Amino acid sequence: MKKPTFLTAQWRKLIMANYLVDAKVLKKYIPPHTQLDSYNGKYYVSLIGFMFMDTRIKGFKIPFHINFEEINLRFYVKYNSGENQKRGAVFISEVVSKPMIALVANTLFHEHYEILKTKHSWERFEHHQKISYQLKKKQWYELSVSTGLEARKIISGSEEEFITEHYFGYTKAGKNKSLAYDVEHPRWEIYDVKDFTIKADFEDLYGADFGFLNHAEPSSVFLVEGSDVLIRDGKKI
Repeated sequence: MKKPTFLTAQWRKLIMANYLVDAKVLKKYIPPHTQLDSYNGKYYVSLIGFMFMDTRIKGFKIPFHINFEEINLRFYVKYNSGENQKRGAVFISEVVSKPMIALVANTLFHEHYEILKTKHSWERFEHHQKISYQLKKKQWYELSVSTGLEARKIISGSEEEFITEHYFGYTKAGKNKSLAYDVEHPRWEIYDVKDFTIKADFEDLYGADFGFLNHAEPSSVFLVEGSDVLIRDGKKI
């Protein structure tokens, strides 16, 4: 039986910058009872910026917490439920500017939200669009892309499919427990990126374990159009 709905929203214009990472870096972050998920034997972390829009918690809109940016760093795991393998994401950090969102997610879902200043811009031109997300910690950091105007279907078996097709979230919920929650959305379409900018101090944002990303080139960068999403209440595993 499916868990009750916790949150509904739109996730729109998701920039995904994906980096190869040594499995040893991620070992201490893996929630109990899950294991790293790989694509062709390779492991990834993704820097993602996007908009939450029309956000409702338990069916209610919270004033001033309806439309806002999120920038996160995540990696990928899978959980063998006994029936099938459930592929999901684990978040190293999630940044928003809305304190209630952070409080609820950190308290109920054991997530790692941080409250910082954020902003975004969506610009549409005759032949291209520019999407940008920014956050401020030590200084202002930026994740932005320029793409065409036509989205395409994701190719089966591709790296893009691996990155986007994770429909569960997992977090540590104690020494030997994890919390798992369903994330439901249709299969997404993506835009091919013509140009991108990543200005970030990963060590400042995510700690020394991820400082190597300051000198790394992403394996891929793409823009996802996004859709309505539904997140269900979590359950312990």
